[in-house]
Amino acid sequence: MEIKDKIAVVTGASEGIGKAIAEQLAAHGAKVVLAARNDEKIAALAHELKDALAVHTDMANPADIQNLIDRTLEVYGRIDILVNNAGVGMYGPMEAVNMDEYRHMMNVNVFGPVHAMEFAIPHMRAQGGGMIVNISSRVSKNYYPNLAAYASTKYALNAISLTAREELAKDHIVVSVMHPKITATGFGKNAMGTPMDSVERARANGMPIDTAEQVAERTIALIESEEPEAEM
Repeated sequence: MEIKDKIAVVTGASEGIGKAIAEQLAAHGAKVVLAARNDEKIAALAHELKDALAVHTDMANPADIQNLIDRTLEVYGRIDILVNNAGVGMYGPMEAVNMDEYRHMMNVNVFGPVHAMEFAIPHMRAQGGGMIVNISSRVSKNYYPNLAAYASTKYALNAISLTAREELAKDHIVVSVMHPKITATGFGKNAMGTPMDSVERARANGMPIDTAEQVAERTIALIESEEPEAEM
């Protein structure tokens, strides 16, 4: 997809990968809608980017997600690209998973993107097409101890995304999945469950770590190519 002059919605845009993707989209000429819970951060980013809109959005709240889509249409009249990036993590053995936290993570990581797709797809279909990129994870391609609960949300997101890709091809709506690996953001520090700084642990073990900007660049390439999946 050609990005220039497109209307792009990015969830989890206040920091990390979401912020970097929003910045890259704007640099490629898109008008960007920034969705996150941190009003101050997305307002500051909207001020920096040309013709951007900040919309308070809790991805665990379907009403917020509906408002995000409605505000995008109210201001810009269409939605060409939806990047479902917002997510929360969880560390710890499967037997010790806090089920209330697990349900919250499912709400943000799975049900949130599904609601965003549900609300955006009819408008994309009516306008003749669009693109949805769901940010998954390399943990959905492997089996890492203490990440079963988190990985399960990304396995689900993969299946939803790639099935929707087949279903929506006739409507010229492309659905793709991006799989980052360990990225230098605060995601691990903010995860639920057993405290663990995954970035510091990876550095200590000599593992490669990507920057949020590198993930954003790969995501832009995925949007432009419209391939089903990409990974770091």
